[in-house]
This record gives sequence, C-alpha cells and structure tokens, in this order.
Amino acid sequence: MLLERIVARFGADVVGDSGETDPRAVGAPRLHVELIDPHPPGAGRIWRRAQSPLLKLNSMARDVTVFTDDSCTIEGPIRPGPSLIEWAELWRSGELAASGRGIEIDDEVAAAEARGLRGDSFPTRRLHSYYLDWFFRRTVAEAPAGITVRWRADTVVGVTERADAAASGHTVTLASGLELDTDVVVYTVGHNGREPDAATADLVASAREEGLVYVPPAFTADADLSVLAAGEDVIVRGMGLAAVDLVVLLTQGRGGRFVADGERLRYAPSGREPRLHLGSRRGVPYRSKVSSVLQGEPPQREVLTSAAIAGLLARPRPVDFDTDVWPLIASEMLHGHYRELFTGHPDRVVGEWAAFRAVLQAHAWDDPALLAAIASAVPDPLDRFDIGTLDRPLAAEVFADGAEAHHRVVQHIETDLALRTTPERSASQGVFLAVLLSFLALSEIPTERWTARSRAVSLPVRWHTFFSYVASGPPAHRLEELLALADAGVVRFLGPETRVSVHAGRGFVASSPRVPGETVARSLVDAWLPGSGAVVSDNAALRQLAGRHGVELRVRDADFDGSLGRVHTDDDGRIVTADGAPAASLFALGPFTSLTEGGAFTRPAANALPLRQNDRTAGAVLAALAAPALASA
Repeated sequence: MLLERIVARFGADVVGDSGETDPRAVGAPRLHVELIDPHPPGAGRIWRRAQSPLLKLNSMARDVTVFTDDSCTIEGPIRPGPSLIEWAELWRSGELAASGRGIEIDDEVAAAEARGLRGDSFPTRRLHSYYLDWFFRRTVAEAPAGITVRWRADTVVGVTERADAAASGHTVTLASGLELDTDVVVYTVGHNGREPDAATADLVASAREEGLVYVPPAFTADADLSVLAAGEDVIVRGMGLAAVDLVVLLTQGRGGRFVADGERLRYAPSGREPRLHLGSRRGVPYRSKVSSVLQGEPPQREVLTSAAIAGLLARPRPVDFDTDVWPLIASEMLHGHYRELFTGHPDRVVGEWAAFRAVLQAHAWDDPALLAAIASAVPDPLDRFDIGTLDRPLAAEVFADGAEAHHRVVQHIETDLALRTTPERSASQGVFLAVLLSFLALSEIPTERWTARSRAVSLPVRWHTFFSYVASGPPAHRLEELLALADAGVVRFLGPETRVSVHAGRGFVASSPRVPGETVARSLVDAWLPGSGAVVSDNAALRQLAGRHGVELRVRDADFDGSLGRVHTDDDGRIVTADGAPAASLFALGPFTSLTEGGAFTRPAANALPLRQNDRTAGAVLAALAAPALASA
C-alpha cells in the first residue's frame, strides 16, 4: 500500500494537467524501488497463498480494500479501485481479463470460492492473496514513465551508512550477500517473530527436561502442529484469533466436519483430533464480529471529538491515554450503544434519546449513578451496556467445579452471538462503530504529544488488545463451530485466569483461582502472536535498527513485558535517532514502531488510518529524495 502511494504521488508530479507525461520523466528512470521480501509481494508472509485453505480473514469481503477513495483526507491523489468483493465480481464477469489487468486464479478451490463470494462472506486468506497479488501487479504496471520497481526474493540482514563519506544514503545488505546502495530505506516488515521471553524460555527448557510437548507463541499457519497427537489432552492458553485458527487446523484440518443439524451445528469427528482445553485471562473468546445492521441514527463522534482533542493538545503537558483519553472512549461507546437503542428500538426504552443523551453527558462512564439511570430507562438487562462486563464478562464469578465453568463459557458465547448477530440487538453495531470512530480519532493526536508510557504500553498493547477483542473478533460461524466442538467433547473451556505450570513427573498443570481442580496434560500450546517489538525481533535488520537508533521507553508491569522496545518514529514515519532528531532517509511503518498501527487493509469509504498514514509517509519519502520534481509533500 505504501508502494502504491509512492507511485501515485510520483505520477502526480510527472504527468501534467493535460494528462501528458512530463518530458523530464522520459528516458532513464528517475526513481527506482527495490522491494525486498522472501515472500511474494502483495500477500507477503501473513496472507501468502501457501497456507491452509481453511484459514480465513476476520473481515467480510465488502469491508476489505487497499485503495484510496473520496472519503480519504490525504494530500496525494485519489486512485480508487475495487474492494475485495468488487474485485471478485469483476473477475467472474470477465471484466478484469478484458481490461488487460486480469489475474489467473489457478487454484480451483480458490476459483470456486471467488465464483460464490458474497459481500457478507468471510474470504479465505488464500483467495485474499490473489487480490493482493493483483493489486501489486496493477500498481507496478500502471506506474508512470520514470519509475521502476523490482522485487527481490531475499531478506535484508543489515543497513549501514554508505562507506563513501561523499555519498549520502545507505547500503542494504541481503542474506544472499548482495549489497544495494540506496538513497532512502523504509522498514515495512510487518509482523515478525521474536526471541523467547523468560517465561517462554523456561517452558521450553522444562518441557525438554520432562519430555513434554510445548508449542510456543507463533503464527498459527507456521507452527508445527503435527506434534499434537490424536486423542491426547492439549492445554491451550489464549482465546483470540490465533487460538481460533489453531482449533480450525486441529479439527477440520484433520478431517472433521461440521454438519447443519437444526438450529445448532453438529461436529462429526474424524478421530484424529486431540482434546483441547482452552483457557485465558478473560476465559472467553474474542467477541463475535458484528453482523447486525443499524436501525436508528447514523453514528457520530459525541465525546472524543476534534474539539475535545484540541483541548487536550492545548495543555502544556503530554497526553496520557489511560487518564485523558480512555474515559472519553468509554463514554463514546456508551453513546454509540444507547443512540442505536433509543433511535432504532424506541419500544424497548423509556424516554427519548435527546433526554438520555443529556444523562450520559452528565455522568462519567463509570459513575454508579449512571448505572441506576440506565436501569430505570432500559427495562431489559440484555439491552443495558456495561463496559466492565464487556471487557471481563466473567468478572469475579467463582465456580463450583470445572463443569460449571465450562457451561458458563458456553452460555457466554451463546449470548454474545445473539447480541452481535441478531437484528433486534443492533445496539452492538453502535458500540462497534463507536470503537472504530475512536480508533480513527486517535490519529489526530501527534505521536510526540503522547506520554512515553502511552506510546510504549497503553496504545500498542492495552488499547490494541481491547480493540481487537471488541471489534476484530472471529466471524460468528467460528464461534458456532466452537460450540459444536464443545458439544462433541473435543473442546473444553477452563474458565478465567487460567494459569499453567510444569510439575515434575506429571506434566503441564492448568488451574484457576476461581475454578476448583486441575487439568493435567502432556502438551501445551500458547496460542497468541509473538509480541511486536524491534529489540528482541527475530528479524536481524530490526534488531540492528533498534540497537542503533531511538527506541521507545522500555517498561514492565503486571500485564506487559515492555522490554520488546519499539522504534521511535515521527508522524511522517521518519525514524527518530538516539539524539532525538528525525533521520533524513530512514523510515519505518508497522507494529514495531511508536506510530498507531496502520499497516493493514481497511474498510471502503472510511477515511481509514492506513491509507492516510501510507500517503503521508509516501510524501515524506519522495521529499527526502531531494529532487525538486518529486518533493510534493
């Protein structure tokens, strides 16, 4: 996506108002881009074609695009293109091929999926890889004269300043031994693995000593799951998207089938599945994707407004996420829920939205008096919204035994599906949109105005985790499958605050202070992604970068190991060096930086952060090349 923005901005400079190419762009290339990636460009590692066809996006086809559109508030040119569903429609109608910009879907399973794809489908990663491959090819093919792009299937192992003191720029060293002299380097390496933290290293060592099987945090598609034998008990820590993928690969991926059986799915085992015991701190899966449709007034920012942000920025002190911004987001979610409930389902409330809106604005989000006001205006408890319950639905519940904890989690999943997928519960869509608008609003706060702790912990860890749990969970059918697996005895839920230790001679032992008893197994999977940071990354170039330039404050607390370290960048994506100055020709975008994470595809017509950030950085990159015809930002 950054490459597309560079091409778009370059093209705006070399093509005049008449649409004819600027004569200065004719002849030798004036800008050359070397794209270094061991995986095919476009899809890259995470969305690559070479992975199980069972793994899916957690976004609907209509909600995925990599193109700018008229909603985007950017300085660079708008270059619209099809969303994922629109691309599939163009492909199956033959219009892509007729345009000369088609792509062959040579996998019959993916082709069959493309032929049947709907806007509300959750596409497979394999099909998505074709869309991203096509996007990359189109971007390169439509590049104006004067710009060339070359992909090298290689890995960067080091970046150093040029040895020739008279020449600016850097030398990029590849794993193959090739060295490339460059004027600008941009680190856009996405999610990487990391060196094991102390707890993981201890588990690896203990498992080896005891002859146990331990699968540490990893990208699920890359993990070796063959070590988990059929019929054996496996403790799984984590209940997010990585855990959902793990369950899919160990059930359907081993020949099991889901069968429609009345109103509830039924799972037909293959006999090759292990028995999975799932637990986490919350004890429940990420919330289902919301599929209901708004019935009332359209969403809007009521609390975390531009004016409120301007007020925070007008103060001399830095902005702290936890104390200054989180209360505004929490109140914004309350407004989103109750606006939809009062305006979309007025028969289920007492009073009018205008009056209740005034009540919300008169109370802090966690004021006990607000709970009383809500109870009097909203008769049905299922219509009431409590942020604490949303985040920790099992709260301080204590269970009589493991069976009760398991059934309580099953009940929670059933309720969550009802609240987030049925038309009469569309207030959940109001909450989702309020969270999404809040996410976008945070980009209005410059990076340098946040406290160091906010940049290092609160934003990239606590806020990002909460956002993912509430707004970026699995498709509803994945949770329906989880219920079917629980019915079949393949999945068992351990409850909240799951802890795992190694006991000599016994194996891995899972327990919870709120659930009597223990679960013992010879296998453990930590089902979450490796932490995203530069200091301990398994990417040599990132580790080198962290060692030479500015790294965000490292902190430790009960919830987070801050030793990961993130590369400090300014809002243009320029790397801030150890002396506090932005580097002239080094840029970075991704989860390993201090920027609000924007390295992703996005929803159409949403003025999304990734598109804005990529355009801004593309302008800064071209300006850094110091060519007058290119310095358009």
